[in-house]
Amino acid sequence: MKLLALIFATAALALAQTPDVESIMSQVAINQAKAQELRYLYVYTQKQLLRFVRANGKVAREERRVYVVTPRLHKVHKELVHFEGRYSEHGQFVSFDKPGYEHKSLDIDADLLNDMSKDMTDDHESRDGISRDLFPLTYHQQLKYDFKLLGGETWQGREAYRVSFTPKPHMEDADWKGEALIDKADLQPLTVTTNLAYRIPLLVKTLLGTNIKGLGFTVTYRKFEDGVWFPVTYGGEFEVRGLFLYRRTMSISLTNSDFHKLDVNSTIAYATEGKVEDK
Repeated sequence: MKLLALIFATAALALAQTPDVESIMSQVAINQAKAQELRYLYVYTQKQLLRFVRANGKVAREERRVYVVTPRLHKVHKELVHFEGRYSEHGQFVSFDKPGYEHKSLDIDADLLNDMSKDMTDDHESRDGISRDLFPLTYHQQLKYDFKLLGGETWQGREAYRVSFTPKPHMEDADWKGEALIDKADLQPLTVTTNLAYRIPLLVKTLLGTNIKGLGFTVTYRKFEDGVWFPVTYGGEFEVRGLFLYRRTMSISLTNSDFHKLDVNSTIAYATEGKVEDK
């Protein structure tokens, strides 16, 4: 009986010490804003792999990009320092050396792949380029969602809360549902996984001949010093079916690495010479 009483007492104490999800997410929003402000002190390398695959499973177009990302006061500046591209034609791969290269008059793959990179990794209102709309943890995005505390777990040696989120009823511009792991000590996101909350309306499919399946993204964060967290990996894969029998599985994979803190008293160089090898 004493053992059972001890177990129940321990469980009750743990429950009492766990904050409610509103308190957790409110502090996450504050910490996210602080982390965004501190990111301008860092320069880093960003590697992108963008790939379109045909319905038969063969690669239609693929691009590997390497950027050096340098801070500015209200946004990031990205310098392309290495590029490799290839497209498939008549069963053979043909290489090209610049983003957006079109090898025919109507090159849908070239336009869509370039737009995907810009839209998903080059948000000028974000200090890391990743669109804040995709991961609704900032203050204004949180207003659109309901959050639920699912429990706790350990992730890569750090204690974390697992939190789910869904759009609030009748919130038309809340597109995502998913889960996040929130670091218990720092109340910063460790991972966030999102999926499209609603299906593409039937009317859109009928009129435009367009459908998107499996749209979702995952981002992971890492701590560099007190208050400074950066997204280090980011990716997603989805299928698009459009007009003219166009069908592609589209994927994006991004890795941030080689972080260097700048001396705030030094001059920031925004141009980088040389070539960064893709490992």
